[in-house]
Amino acid sequence: MVTLAELGILREVRETCDGVEVTITPTYSGCPAMESIRADLLRALHRAGYENARVNTLLAPAWTTDWISESGKAKLFAAGISPPGPAPRRTTGPVPLRLGLRDEPIACPRCGEPDTERLAAFGATACRELRRCPACREPFEHVKEI
Repeated sequence: MVTLAELGILREVRETCDGVEVTITPTYSGCPAMESIRADLLRALHRAGYENARVNTLLAPAWTTDWISESGKAKLFAAGISPPGPAPRRTTGPVPLRLGLRDEPIACPRCGEPDTERLAAFGATACRELRRCPACREPFEHVKEI
């Protein structure tokens, strides 16, 4: 539904004299999907004829939901997943964390109801939360702003 490039995970693809090198950044350093993403990339590169392919992980700068492209956000929304709003602003140093519930309403990606309720702080992954719409009563996931 959404490509690694649209999610902002794919940082660089570089053809070298002996193959291809791909650089990816996880959505967070402990992301359990990284090994699957790496394996899928290597399979795709081998199918494309790159026998000597390497996938590197780059942790800095840290990934942010601001790296998700507009087309990626639109595809998430079309699939019933609420895309993130702007990530918290940072100047320098550690990322500011907000404890507690967010102030901004999150609209339902199915019917557009502007104010939905949070059911669980975590969805299928730590970077998503589970919400429900009071109008259409459908549950959906929201990608957290990181």
